[in-house]
Amino acid sequence: MAKRAYSSMQQPDRMDRRGFLKIGGAVSTGLVLGTPALWAKEQAQNGTPNRIKTNIDSISRIPRVAYSLPGPFPGKVVEVHNPDVTTENNVNAEIVKTMFDQGLQQLTGRNRKKSFSLFFSPRDVIGLKVNPVGPGVISTRLELVDAVIEWLEENGMKRNNIVIWDRFDYMLRDAGYTEERFPGVRIEGLQTMDEEAAMATMKGEKADDSAWLDKNGHHVSEANFDRNIYYWADVDGPKDLPYLNQHVFNGKYSYFGKLLTQRLTKIINIPVFKNTGNGISMATKNLGYGAICNTNRLHRPLFFDVCTEVLAFPVVRDKLMLNITDGIIGQYDGGPGGNANFTWSYNRLFFATDPFALDRVCQDLIIKKRKEMGVRVNEHPRYTEYLRYAERLGLGVGHLEKIEHVQV
Repeated sequence: MAKRAYSSMQQPDRMDRRGFLKIGGAVSTGLVLGTPALWAKEQAQNGTPNRIKTNIDSISRIPRVAYSLPGPFPGKVVEVHNPDVTTENNVNAEIVKTMFDQGLQQLTGRNRKKSFSLFFSPRDVIGLKVNPVGPGVISTRLELVDAVIEWLEENGMKRNNIVIWDRFDYMLRDAGYTEERFPGVRIEGLQTMDEEAAMATMKGEKADDSAWLDKNGHHVSEANFDRNIYYWADVDGPKDLPYLNQHVFNGKYSYFGKLLTQRLTKIINIPVFKNTGNGISMATKNLGYGAICNTNRLHRPLFFDVCTEVLAFPVVRDKLMLNITDGIIGQYDGGPGGNANFTWSYNRLFFATDPFALDRVCQDLIIKKRKEMGVRVNEHPRYTEYLRYAERLGLGVGHLEKIEHVQV
């Protein structure tokens, strides 16, 4: 295993230009992370908005395969807790490995070798979808990704058939996901974004768009997205350049990355335990808003429903094998960006093949924490309706009383 030259936990008061862009300025301007918490609050106050038409009906008619969601363990969620996994600003990598083994065993009832063969073969190309937002504060811990890669390798997976991925390439680098840290493993963002141009826009200055805009006026990342596989919603994306810088395309189509449609055969989803307003930004949102482009247009009219409908596409539904929510450090407020003022050592990992059951359990847990910390909580059904919607689509279990929650 590679030496840990980069710790997954940084000092909480660290703030630089990129930190401002992704955590502070980005949220206030709607760039990068959007303003989903405010939009969800607005919709909860105004009641259920008119339903925006999407292409979910045609997608839902596509036949399923043996591996389709909710996987072999629908409605089962395993929570592993070890209070010793964090000490001050350190994560104990050996304890993370032990917690990973415990969770895998409890979920599948099989050992490391047999649990691997339940999901994968050495011929697969496996994508590890991490969440790099809030690097060193609330991003997916490198030590957990180490444990997953070690499990895959010992069962015959070659490192060059493992891809650590996210939507934005620069966020991966900021969070420590580099070729130097993970030698032999592919590190891929679906797109680039010019931070200098975004920062200039935030400051009201004229932006130099030459780094991300080609001579024909197209985003340099357009070729990374598959024009044949898309989530269509009857709402347009803005046509201004700052929007295109972040979202690659505008219009009514959100294309899936070619990494998902053409190369990956299986996916392991490794989100983090954090909030987005009164909702959560965990398993389903990590893929719902991470697998496609042109997303900011979707927050206001659809928001959580995107997390259900994007996961209904075969390129996710038939490839997503395992979800591991990283609750080593949790964040109960200030999300979805990283905010060290609201993080705490939660010392937990959560395992499921069913991402909707997983999110349903974690939603209640984060509401409990928010109440303990004196945060005003809105428990409007809108914040969990997308999980019950997934159950109606046959993608997972969204009703808490139907879920088997195993605590280790």
